[in-house]
Amino acid sequence: MLNYKAPLRDMRFLMNEVLDYPAHYASLTNGADATPDMIEAILEGAATLCQEVLAPLSLSGDQEGCQLRDGVVTTPTGFKAAYAQFVAGGWQGLSFPVEYGGQGLPMSVNVFKAEMMGSANWSFNMYPGLSVGCINTILRYGSEAQKKQYLPALVAGTWAGTMCLTEAQCGTDLAQVKTRAEPLPDGSYQITGTKIFISSGEHDLTDNIIHIVLARLPGAPAGTRGISLFIVPKMLVDDKGALGARNAVGCGSIEHKMGIRASVTAVLNFDAALGYLIGEPNKGLEAMFTFMNTARIGTAIQGVCHAEASFQGALPYARERRSMRALSGKKDADQVADALIWHPDVRRMLLTQKAVAEGGRAMIASAAQLADKMFNAVTAGDEAQAKLLDNELGFYTPILKGFLTEMGLEAANLGMQVFGGHGYIHEHGMEQIARDARIATLYEGTTGIQALDLLGRKVLLGTRGGCVREFTAKMWQLAKPHLFASGALGAMARTLAKRALQWNVLTTRIMLRAVKDRELVGSASVDYLMYSGYLMMGYFWALQASRAAALLASGKGAEEAAFYRAKLQTAEFYFERLLPRADGHRKSALASTRSVMQIDKDHFAFDY
Repeated sequence: MLNYKAPLRDMRFLMNEVLDYPAHYASLTNGADATPDMIEAILEGAATLCQEVLAPLSLSGDQEGCQLRDGVVTTPTGFKAAYAQFVAGGWQGLSFPVEYGGQGLPMSVNVFKAEMMGSANWSFNMYPGLSVGCINTILRYGSEAQKKQYLPALVAGTWAGTMCLTEAQCGTDLAQVKTRAEPLPDGSYQITGTKIFISSGEHDLTDNIIHIVLARLPGAPAGTRGISLFIVPKMLVDDKGALGARNAVGCGSIEHKMGIRASVTAVLNFDAALGYLIGEPNKGLEAMFTFMNTARIGTAIQGVCHAEASFQGALPYARERRSMRALSGKKDADQVADALIWHPDVRRMLLTQKAVAEGGRAMIASAAQLADKMFNAVTAGDEAQAKLLDNELGFYTPILKGFLTEMGLEAANLGMQVFGGHGYIHEHGMEQIARDARIATLYEGTTGIQALDLLGRKVLLGTRGGCVREFTAKMWQLAKPHLFASGALGAMARTLAKRALQWNVLTTRIMLRAVKDRELVGSASVDYLMYSGYLMMGYFWALQASRAAALLASGKGAEEAAFYRAKLQTAEFYFERLLPRADGHRKSALASTRSVMQIDKDHFAFDY
């Protein structure tokens, strides 16, 4: 079984030495309580919960799974007690308003906690994680009465939340939603339909589950323009927030899945269940994107979680397991063979995991700052600033979700590879990480959907390449002071500057060609997303390297110096071994669509 250890030193490096979180929090209207002492206490407390309570349940939870009997879902042994500790610690309310029982801290505080929880036990993290989007949706679009009625218990964690989009005939294409909402005289609605793939749709951890449901009103316009959003509680709630009778929402079945087996994925049947409109009629998809964007950033964290967890499993094994002698001669002369970690290919795998985990963590930590600033602008009523920040965060989101989950899956597979045959055995926990990681590239929009969003909506249609120009300007500004430096830092700076120019040229070429070839966006999009991801992570590795170099030059102690040297060395590995992968994606993105589209749809295979 794996022994998770929260990467607090790396988190502190990002927060205090790279991204200057203390100054960031001081600039926010809701950041006064986010003092260094408070943040340190939260990090330490979350680490204790994750290491001592959640991580020990990961393997057993996967073995036991969830059980459905007579419409009641039971979570694995230990989950209910662990969730009670989570609630007692006030962890759900970290970043939610004080008026609803939260602690009112910036959203980014929750991001670091969520990473620790996800690395320790992703299945467990799904339960409170889905509630975050539910809370955000009600906060932004709910009426004052709805906020008072639902938010206190949701923020406390005594109630949970879900998002109910998918139906049997439609996943990403929500224009096909068939769930109906019939108005009643009292202003409520009867919701009828079936939703599938509902994470945390039914469980025994909370007294109530608040479902956020997409449905159609009578006479609504066809397609996505005719979708409305509804609050549908599992247990009916009176005006004062007290629980009443069971609503007509039933769990028809739960899925038997490849991974995240301790997390419930339910089929929910709404049989004229009472629901309440949230937001404006026929504008539910716009409101639902609040939920979906929250979930997508949360899923991007999953890529980091699985890279970190797999690295933490593979590293001690590589240090302890012995096989053959190093090609350059004996390293552990007093042993029968050298440890795996002396072999270059094992180091390549470990460094790839480390680079993905730490590079991805930096990307998410920076995006979390944008989210903090956007929330600050919204609460201040500065709509123009909020829109600018929302657009910038919108550029990050598909890259974070698409690229980091793909890289997290690769890192999880590499962890199994380090273990060799033992990685395929359940008791070691490595194959579970790989199974759990597989879903991350699928839910909340597949990698292909994220890629279309990035290239089609954000880059070409939304900004005509402006979002790329803005980010590459940051790349150039970071590289500029080091362009003529010697050594690894100078080499990274020169590479970063060249890549900034290359990214703009690639974007322009695709933009011009897409005018004549409408299929190009679809054929180029995934390669464009992966290319963008490698360059964005390259920026954040260069940022960490430049800061580590400056701190190293300031004469830190031996232990700190070792940490900063490792940062520089991992950055150098990334630039020499992983960033060059972007070239293949660039070439493929520019390839003709003919090779993709020329074969007839009926001629892919014959006589099966």
